Amino acid sequence: MSCPVDHAQAGRSPTGCPVSAQAAAFNPFQPSYLQDPAGTLAWAREEEPVFYSPELGYWVVTRYEDVKAVFRDNLLFSPAVALEKITPATPEVLRILDTYGFAMKRTMVNEDEPDHMARRRLLMDAFMPERLIAYEPIVRQMARQYMDRFVDSGRADLVGAMFYEIPLTIALKFLGVPDEGAEQLRRFAVAHTLNTWGRPTPAEQIEIAHNVGRFWQTAQEILDTMMARPDGEGWMYESIREWRRHPDIVTESYLRSMMMAILAAAHETTSNATANAFMTLLTQRSAWEAICDNPALIPNAVEECLRVAGSIIAWRRVATADAEVGGVAIPEGGKLLIVMASANADRRHFENPGEVDIYRENAVEHLTFGYGAHQCMGKNIGRMQMRVFLEEFARRLPHMRLVPGQKFDFLSNTSFRGPEALWVEWDPARNPERVATAALRQPLLFYIGPPAKDGITRPMRVQAVASEGDGLVRLVLADPAGKPLPAWTAGAHVDLIAGGFRRKYSLCGLPGDRSCYQVVVQREAGGRGGSRHFCDVLKAGDTVQLAGPKNLFRIDEGGSHHVLIAGGIGITPILAMADRLKAMGASYEFHYAGASRRKMALLARAAQDHAGRLRLHVSDEGTRMDLPALLAGVNTATRVYACGPDRLIDALETLAEAWPEGTLHFEHFSTDATLLDPAREHAFEAVLKDSGLTVPVRADQTLLQALQGVGIDVPCDCGEGLCGTCEVAVAEGDIDHRDKVLSKTERAANQRMMACCSRARGVRITLSL
Repeated sequence: MSCPVDHAQAGRSPTGCPVSAQAAAFNPFQPSYLQDPAGTLAWAREEEPVFYSPELGYWVVTRYEDVKAVFRDNLLFSPAVALEKITPATPEVLRILDTYGFAMKRTMVNEDEPDHMARRRLLMDAFMPERLIAYEPIVRQMARQYMDRFVDSGRADLVGAMFYEIPLTIALKFLGVPDEGAEQLRRFAVAHTLNTWGRPTPAEQIEIAHNVGRFWQTAQEILDTMMARPDGEGWMYESIREWRRHPDIVTESYLRSMMMAILAAAHETTSNATANAFMTLLTQRSAWEAICDNPALIPNAVEECLRVAGSIIAWRRVATADAEVGGVAIPEGGKLLIVMASANADRRHFENPGEVDIYRENAVEHLTFGYGAHQCMGKNIGRMQMRVFLEEFARRLPHMRLVPGQKFDFLSNTSFRGPEALWVEWDPARNPERVATAALRQPLLFYIGPPAKDGITRPMRVQAVASEGDGLVRLVLADPAGKPLPAWTAGAHVDLIAGGFRRKYSLCGLPGDRSCYQVVVQREAGGRGGSRHFCDVLKAGDTVQLAGPKNLFRIDEGGSHHVLIAGGIGITPILAMADRLKAMGASYEFHYAGASRRKMALLARAAQDHAGRLRLHVSDEGTRMDLPALLAGVNTATRVYACGPDRLIDALETLAEAWPEGTLHFEHFSTDATLLDPAREHAFEAVLKDSGLTVPVRADQTLLQALQGVGIDVPCDCGEGLCGTCEVAVAEGDIDHRDKVLSKTERAANQRMMACCSRARGVRITLSL
């Protein structure tokens, strides 16, 4: 990567490094940032993923893995600045706030350990799924009542008509706070947002300071009333009772600060996220029509909307010691703006991130709720409300559309985003409940929590079935309506689902062809039946289901020379990589090994498209692959990519022990770690160091299942130890590694494990969760 900085023109960061022109120009208070935060930072994700902003005095973090890494380490990157005014208060503002007795201190979002987790453990029960389920019928009833007010009018501002008031009412009910004075609370919440994350002028700060002061006084009056009669129902009452039981953990100053913070946060984020979701889906009409036709897609549509247009754009941290993020040095005391909206658009983690794809398998891996110990406690009540709103509108107003030509305005600040108004229109005569032949379908009851990935599939039609050699079948799959499919990158895979079987296959079609996907299936006579069904039963015209695409095997395009090695059916991702490197004009060599030519899939295309780069190693022709010889020239600039049987990967791992770290990249196409035999396993305990929980793992369940069973959000993709999505950090304990992700060196370090398949060797492990 070339240096993005014009050294002759640049200013300097606190570390003395020059600041690029683009970094110097970055201004999150400009309308463009609120209109499209991810697009505004597209240049940074590609050229300067961590940069210093003189405008803010913050280091801005834009890529997915870097944002996740900062969230993960809440000791090195403290949340202490999360509620600090990003625009310093003037002396006049401080004087005004003092007249109101304003004394905002630590809350759940900006306190360090061990205080944070000690309080969180005492106060998290109300956020568990079994408690939140009671609010679903209340939300649904309110949604119907509010819709009844305008369903026959043909036009409404959804924010003003219901998206603000219902989340506010639910938040107050959850907290146990009386719901009078809602409009006043709305003004107060806006003032709090601008005061903390905005850049008001000195004159504007005066008015905001008065509103913030009144907000503080109102919150204290409410709290005093509750404390006088602490036997009520709601989260704040539960917090008051914990204060009485544990005053050293849940302090009075914490209660007073949290009362104001939670009144603002508990509804603003859900209100904005809901408006953003409707704005996104109605702009992408095909996505809206898909959920109207199949409301079972709504939970994943919510996650995709949170990824594309979440209500929380960015959050803040401060380095407690000299640190490094994305290869950039951050000095002790350096403040970070970690932009989740940008991370959610990172092509290194999400395929075709700029598209709204409600079938996206890993949409739930968005970082809108944060990550790690400080992940948003209210995420599931927000998800539930968004799902109910979408389901009710999809049932009652499927023909609704955005009013053309409207301009969406957003409150100017670094961290929160939602339109001030969202105008829609429809023809009341077409309302399903007014059409005699149309019957409103029954509403769905949604699971509380993230959607299950196994249910996120798109229908596909088998366009063609072709032989690729002995026991090898190439399937060509297309959208049933002929619509373009999502773009994919070299190394991506899909899950093919048919006949009760679900298997992963790498995509190997022509680069850039979005009319179809192509996969090659190797028929395994002694397998579990999936490949036999796909090869023997599927025929042109059949309907199947597909999940993905998702890429866990990406090319590092920055290498100066690439060595591609395919063994047998491992040709599928490797051929796609060769296609990409050729298109880039990159330096590469391509090795393809097989028992015989008739058992080597895609051989003709590989030979035609990569003549001069391709070298065949065919066992029955006496040209077996000599790995030490062909890899003798590996150096720091070489990248080696391989896919094939275990013996090939094992041999490469042995060679790689003498190579620079990060040279070898591989993908297995099978695993034997997926079947759990309780008769041969033993139970153990997982101690969650950050959460203060001890989770028993039975002999008949995986660590992942046990963690998810107690409400710990650990994402999972393959469930087979192939992808690395469910990785957790190990603080202590010996691990029985059963995955196909970690290298020998990484396994020996014993610092990471895959929760879907790996287990403890002893009776206890300690995890950083």
